Amino acid sequence: MNANARHFPKPVYFIILVLFTIYCLIMIKLLFIRGNNLWPTYNYNIIPFHTIKSLVYHREYYNTDTWVKNLFGNIVMFIPLGVFIPALNRKLLRPGVFLFVIVLILFLVESTQLITRVGSFDIDDIILNTLGAMIGLAFLKSITPRVPR
Repeated sequence: MNANARHFPKPVYFIILVLFTIYCLIMIKLLFIRGNNLWPTYNYNIIPFHTIKSLVYHREYYNTDTWVKNLFGNIVMFIPLGVFIPALNRKLLRPGVFLFVIVLILFLVESTQLITRVGSFDIDDIILNTLGAMIGLAFLKSITPRVPR
């Protein structure tokens, strides 16, 4: 990666890269390595806000752990992605470009979960994960000095 893409000194950039690698390994473990929990059928939701509405409006039918993990976990787990990716490449500080890249990554993650049957494709996960990543981007922008492009 050329120096124009970075906006941190090399040692800081290296530390961010190492932390991002650790984050990716943790996410791979959480999202794809689940023992023998292969689902017998493909499960998916392509209707935006269907799962979110169900979890919110019918909260009493779910244990607290289920709806908290599904709603807030899907946001919180992806905040670091919104920090690391633009920290590693300042071109991704632009919200439009960042949003495109994040949605593409999340679509690939959800599709891989569906194909490998270690999860399900849920458009609501993409929505919540994107929200988390956008929170991460806003946090990064709020703590880093303005760097000319």
